[in-house]
Amino acid sequence: MADQQKIHPVPDVEAPPETSPSAPLVPLATSKSDTGNPVEQHPLNSQSHGPSPVKHSTAPKKRRSCCCRCMCWTLSLLLLLIVILGIIVGILFLVFRPKLPKYSIDGLRVTQFDLSSVNSSLSASFDVNITARNPNKRIGIYYDGGSHITVWYNETQLCEGALPKFYQGHRNTTVLVLPMTGQVQNGTVLLTALQQQQQMTGNIPLMLRAKQTVRVKLGSLKLMKMKFRIRCRLVVNALSANNAIRISSSSCSFRLRL
Repeated sequence: MADQQKIHPVPDVEAPPETSPSAPLVPLATSKSDTGNPVEQHPLNSQSHGPSPVKHSTAPKKRRSCCCRCMCWTLSLLLLLIVILGIIVGILFLVFRPKLPKYSIDGLRVTQFDLSSVNSSLSASFDVNITARNPNKRIGIYYDGGSHITVWYNETQLCEGALPKFYQGHRNTTVLVLPMTGQVQNGTVLLTALQQQQQMTGNIPLMLRAKQTVRVKLGSLKLMKMKFRIRCRLVVNALSANNAIRISSSSCSFRLRL
């Protein structure tokens, strides 16, 4: 029997060469340590190990800025209104040249000054002559109702009355005769004080107080209502009915308020 023919494998030249087994793939985000374990790599955009920076909100700053802006606008408008009002007042002053009215007491007549025998009360009735002067060329004065006039001796009110309602034109002088009446309780004490005052000084000091509401007319324009007060100090020689009362001195002060 012929020798058995040996068959040797023939390498396949077309097959790709064998390669050694590849190492296990390492994830992209890791690296291999000396011990062979993969170490995780932090991405570049990750947070660092230090404390994270604090982010401040801008909302409070915006609110403060808005408040400051509003306050500045408000103050600017207020200042502008004050300037405009000052200009208007200045123009009116230059055009109309306003002057305060003047008042004086020119006469006093006592029609009643009797002590009652029933309850010791004192009844007093005066006629007071008041002169009102308006020195303005272009300003008229409306005297409205609701005025109140009183005559006092020290702290005791003797009588009261009221101004009539009237209009006083430009550069006008008006003489008013005002009837005033009153009653004083415990008139005996008042008469005794008046007699002692007259014996010591020879005269009697009195005070007239008036409250009046007026409206000023500038040309054809009526302004708002204003209130003023008048105080007149006068000294008379006596207080007795049906006798001539002489006024030795008289002075009036005027106060205006809006």
